[in-house]
Amino acid sequence: MSSNELVSFEPATGAEIWRGTAGNVEAVIDRAAGAKAEWARTPLGNRIELLRRFANTVRKHAEPFAELIARETGKPLWEARTEVEAVIAKVEISVTAYAERTGQKKLNSALQGTAALRHKPHGVMVVLGPYNFPAHLPNGHIVPALIAGNVIIFKPSEKTPAVGEFLTRCFHEAGISESVIQCIHGGPEEGKALVEHDAVDGVLFTGSARAGIAINRKLATNPGKIVALEMGGNNPIVAIDTPKLEDAAVTIIQSAFTTAGQRCTAARRLIIVDSMFDKLVAEVKRLTERLIVDEPFAEPQPFMGCVIDNQTADLLSESFVALMNRGGRPVMHMKRKDESLPFLSPAILDATDIAERPDIELFGPLLQVIRVADFDAAIAEANNTRYGLAASLIGGGPKDFEHFWTEIRAGVVNWNRPTNGASSAAPFGGVGLSGNHRPAAFYAADYCAYPVASTEMEQPRANIGVGLKDA
Repeated sequence: MSSNELVSFEPATGAEIWRGTAGNVEAVIDRAAGAKAEWARTPLGNRIELLRRFANTVRKHAEPFAELIARETGKPLWEARTEVEAVIAKVEISVTAYAERTGQKKLNSALQGTAALRHKPHGVMVVLGPYNFPAHLPNGHIVPALIAGNVIIFKPSEKTPAVGEFLTRCFHEAGISESVIQCIHGGPEEGKALVEHDAVDGVLFTGSARAGIAINRKLATNPGKIVALEMGGNNPIVAIDTPKLEDAAVTIIQSAFTTAGQRCTAARRLIIVDSMFDKLVAEVKRLTERLIVDEPFAEPQPFMGCVIDNQTADLLSESFVALMNRGGRPVMHMKRKDESLPFLSPAILDATDIAERPDIELFGPLLQVIRVADFDAAIAEANNTRYGLAASLIGGGPKDFEHFWTEIRAGVVNWNRPTNGASSAAPFGGVGLSGNHRPAAFYAADYCAYPVASTEMEQPRANIGVGLKDA
């Protein structure tokens, strides 16, 4: 295989699914720059109509699209289908968001003139996509950016290039120019070149904190380039007294192990008050032992599939052992039946006695459990992280949730609901190492266009009322 050749393998089987080469960064940027003026001049109604055609195109190809997502990510087919549904739904949500967040307004002005607020596109936007939701998450940037009048250069994760290519073809099939949205394949070097290029007006990134921080640092001296970063989290789910033991356990399992724990909003830390600890951990363990882990098309359908690749599975297995060596007690061991494939069983580890718990995002089916004395101690432990994406409270009453909501540092704060599964009709983002105050989802419209204020009159009308010599 040549140095610029890329190959994608199905994680569940090891079979090759896609082969291609790294793209030419200069060529795609030149093409985008040449297309941006015409696309920006295209009437908003026309852009929206093309995006609605895109939604219908995805709907037409929904089943093969879902099958491709399942094959390239290893997630169950049922979950891949929900991802395709989210891609379709994103269009109407983005149309509404654009109108509400970045629409035109007429304002009062002096001398019987008018004042206006309008929004302009930034220009050439780079979208760097992740592998866990290789269609839905980049699409969440692409659709609102196109509606706003930007042109797109989309680099999918090198781990899911086939899905990225399929998504891009759906835009083209809907009638959107191949110059207005381009897909370029590559690894970190191509991503770095895109981020740094002077002709790029914005970078929209979803991925690890390490990569996001590197982007932020690289562009720190270029304030004119819009940057939106969504970087995951070390998310807490806090459990206090509740009579709904099984419901609490199900909510915790959904938070920790959906998508094999490969969600930026997945619960990484379960923090339980002492009075609930033993019975809740036992119930979580009992239900977790019943979860089916299998390949995407297995029958019955599994709850979760494999992680993205063997390297990730190795890292998670090593992390589980490292936490045990630091004082963690296994509640459920992380098991791997076949060393050649990245299937991991969901793992639970009592991390209460680990003196200095690592504040890192372990991106997989590994849940750390921590016992605390009371609710205040639970909140303090939940905030014991540099991240701040999602947090959830299980149990308690309205006053408890109000206290939790007020004290917790996170961009998504839930009550008796999982940490994951955020609504696309709400903003989505975090604080600390989880983001840079550019929330996505409904608020993506905010970073896809910038406001321009105008004062206007059809003919010049002005006078100097003071400070003139007599004529």
